[in-house]
Amino acid sequence: MSSTPTRVFAARLAGLPVFDPSGDQVGKVRDVVVVMRPGASTEAAPRAVGLVVEVFGRRQIFAPMTRITSIDAGQVITTGLLNMRRFAQRSTETLVIGQMLDRPVQVRGDSDGPGPSGVVVDVAMEQTRSRDWVLSRVAVQEPGHGFRRRGQTHVVEWRDAVGVTGSQQPQGATQLLARLADLKPADAANVIKDLPPERRAEVVAGMDDERLADVLEELPEEDQVEILEHLDSERAADVLEEMSADDAADLIADLPPETAAALLELMEPEEAEDVRRLMSYAEETAGGMMTPEPVILPPDATVAEALAHVRQEDLVPSLAALVYVCRPPLETPTGKLVGVAHIQRLLREPPSSLVAGALDTGLDYLRPEASLEEVAAYLATYNLVAAPVVDETGRLLGAVTVDDLLDHLLPEGWRDRSIGAAS
Repeated sequence: MSSTPTRVFAARLAGLPVFDPSGDQVGKVRDVVVVMRPGASTEAAPRAVGLVVEVFGRRQIFAPMTRITSIDAGQVITTGLLNMRRFAQRSTETLVIGQMLDRPVQVRGDSDGPGPSGVVVDVAMEQTRSRDWVLSRVAVQEPGHGFRRRGQTHVVEWRDAVGVTGSQQPQGATQLLARLADLKPADAANVIKDLPPERRAEVVAGMDDERLADVLEELPEEDQVEILEHLDSERAADVLEEMSADDAADLIADLPPETAAALLELMEPEEAEDVRRLMSYAEETAGGMMTPEPVILPPDATVAEALAHVRQEDLVPSLAALVYVCRPPLETPTGKLVGVAHIQRLLREPPSSLVAGALDTGLDYLRPEASLEEVAAYLATYNLVAAPVVDETGRLLGAVTVDDLLDHLLPEGWRDRSIGAAS
């Protein structure tokens, strides 16, 4: 590894692209796997045995250090011979980023007294003469004081950071949360899902309700239920309110009936009503998977107003593709649906013109009892990524989107599978 630095900090590896020898990207680094040396004391530096690499399709695999030919500031290169089987952490293994960051440690002192205490913010590994990689340095950050937002950081020898591997103190999750902050919810969910239960609980506790809701929506059902059941009831209700109503309805339906009823009572009445309404429909129907909060406008709304609504940052692209013009009331179930307007069409209209003048009124609308196959055929026939769902009187009940449809059409456990990778 002549092009590899002699010392590499693990947290700085996170997110780096991983390439095969031909220059094709195979994934991104997510963590470093280390094992303690058999029979060694806690002062002996653990050996880094490989990297956790997220390949396309969000599967995490194990890349042995023996298959890493180069590491630099911008990339990791492998031999190309990687086992695509999903990474499963063994009991003897520790994840540097997932489990060591935020750990409280005491720096070993000298004859003048004890050294500073703080938390682990990074760990360095070095390659020995025998070509093994071992953890060699620990970056320890002291608590901040006064107006200082961050305390002083010390980079110390591994043996001088007491508690990195054996501390029983509460760990916190500040550094790991910082690493997750830049990830999309689906990628953050994939990292969190593979953490040990205790560490996952610490990360969940450190997330705000909105971020946790976004991540929950990307997790498999069993992980959603496990996380929610470990939250106190008040917080669980708050997180459910931050989720989209259709995802919240699916999750609540998977809970024990008494738990579901209690959480619905704790939710804000309007949010709970939307969820109850969705739960009244069969799960694999247009009504069961629709969202009750599409972009709804009155007939006198202008194109400029419509474009302002679809610019909302938290609006998913499929919901931003259409606006729904309805008679009052404008909350679902609305008054009669007048028609839908495609944003692509509105972009070609003068901003001051009325949305009602650019409606697509030649569509038959979906009914809430429409099956998955009927919804799929409808979207395919009209080349749509979203469609209105109406009742027998023509009132808008919600909108079903192509991403909601795919969630139900794909095989169970699809989130754990890799796209285009060998099993």
